[in-house]
Amino acid sequence: MTEKETFTFPTFHERSVPLTDADNARIELTQLTRALIRESFVSTASDDDMQSAIDAVRTAIDAVKRATGRDVGAFNSNFLDRSPFMGLMNPLAPPMSARLDPDDGEWGSVHCTVTFTEPFEGPPGHVHGGFLAGIFDEILGQVQSLSGRPGMTGKLSISYRAPTPLFTELHLRGWIERIEGRKILTHATLHNGGTLCCEADGLFISMREDLRHLLQKGRDAKPGRQS
Repeated sequence: MTEKETFTFPTFHERSVPLTDADNARIELTQLTRALIRESFVSTASDDDMQSAIDAVRTAIDAVKRATGRDVGAFNSNFLDRSPFMGLMNPLAPPMSARLDPDDGEWGSVHCTVTFTEPFEGPPGHVHGGFLAGIFDEILGQVQSLSGRPGMTGKLSISYRAPTPLFTELHLRGWIERIEGRKILTHATLHNGGTLCCEADGLFISMREDLRHLLQKGRDAKPGRQS
């Protein structure tokens, strides 16, 4: 078996089991929470309407707490659920979506789309550079998994070429440039149509499989979430 045939993208960045009814309910709740975040951010509603919304949200929080308990270990740890940039169950995620092209280059490539709205604004009408750095870390984290020896970010370098607009579908493409021992060197670009908005170089250091399992075990063993 060649190194290319050992890539782990499908086991880490793709869902291995179907979504349950409970999963789908959480996804719907997350989508509504994202809508609430955006609407509360831009709203000019009256004080009375705001108070009604506050009371409704408090009631919803109490209902969710009663239904799910407080054990963080019970949370579905699938990356596609918890990612802060593409997690279906993470209301902080824009979210971005990704697909693998296994025939693009030696190791394949990852292609992503994302649309940012008002809560992600930096310069007027454009995306905050910190969020752009975050989505590059996200896509390059997926890219380095194609090596079959995934690890953690060692260095991330961003070059901002043009302002990146809000309310626009942005396209990213990432790939492995080379591998040097435990070092996985990657590159990604972000385009608005034909305009290169920014690009990134990422250095990842592959980790031992037992260390990855140890990190997962430590995460699931932590005490329940804070209120």
